Amino acid sequence: MDINSKIYVAGSRGLVGSAIVRKLRAEGYNNIIERTRQQLNLRNQVLVDEFFRAERPEYVFLAAAKVGGIHANNTYPADFIYDNLLIQNNVIQAAHQYHTRKLMFLGSSCIYPKLAPQPLKEEYLLTGELEPTNEAYAIAKIAGIKMCQAYRQQYSKDFISVMPTNLYGINDNFDLENSHVLPALLRKFHEAKEQGSKCVTVWGSGKPRREFLHVDDLADACYFLMNHYSDREIINIGTGSDVTIAELSSMMADITGFSGEIVYDASKPDGTPVKRLDVSKLNILGWQAKTSLRKGIEQTYAWFKEHYC
Repeated sequence: MDINSKIYVAGSRGLVGSAIVRKLRAEGYNNIIERTRQQLNLRNQVLVDEFFRAERPEYVFLAAAKVGGIHANNTYPADFIYDNLLIQNNVIQAAHQYHTRKLMFLGSSCIYPKLAPQPLKEEYLLTGELEPTNEAYAIAKIAGIKMCQAYRQQYSKDFISVMPTNLYGINDNFDLENSHVLPALLRKFHEAKEQGSKCVTVWGSGKPRREFLHVDDLADACYFLMNHYSDREIINIGTGSDVTIAELSSMMADITGFSGEIVYDASKPDGTPVKRLDVSKLNILGWQAKTSLRKGIEQTYAWFKEHYC
């Protein structure tokens, strides 16, 4: 991307999109197009078409999506598949129609089969059944991948797809019901400490293993890949290491200063037993994550206290 390139970041107010905007501005890019959800409803094909016709972005980071944790995915599957299909279909088609030079579609590690071998290699896509609790969201993301590949095949479009692991950081959603596991736990342990609670209840057995990537590292990887990667095949973005939910919970207690008991509610779903990405493809290209999990959580906690407390 040239420093003066016109760049559209779809979802620029969200966790991922805002991090990409921060990265681009830090690198000196100033011709960045942003629209809030109120300014542009990406589920509306007519509005998206009018926007692309008027703005003609040269590069697109498609980070807009309806996202949530296990509870939200399991409770609102129709919303997750419908909204995400509309958003990505409208943006990808408009990028094709108005000659965007390159588009990056951000998927999710939940696209991989529930019981796929670990770590998850890119070629494991569509080799087994999905995790039922987020199947609707995963199918929407898989459709986005296939759409980018189809436009590359039929129209020679430089549309690429990247698969981030579990993310956290500045501008995350800390809602206790609908957020992902890390921000939900962070808030839960903070409130337990503030209220002087004797215990914190964590969903599931605590045994599942998860990989977590700081969103600023993801933004750095997206910037790197937009400049250095062009292929039909998906590419994973992660750290290559994981922790159990129990280990994460203990770290949360330590960082927030909670000294009570941690109780695991095994009646709640665990989701996929292990989810860790194979990031050797990305590492070979020359990129590696820089932020340790503890440092990243400490930074996120400081931001949370400043903005939520």
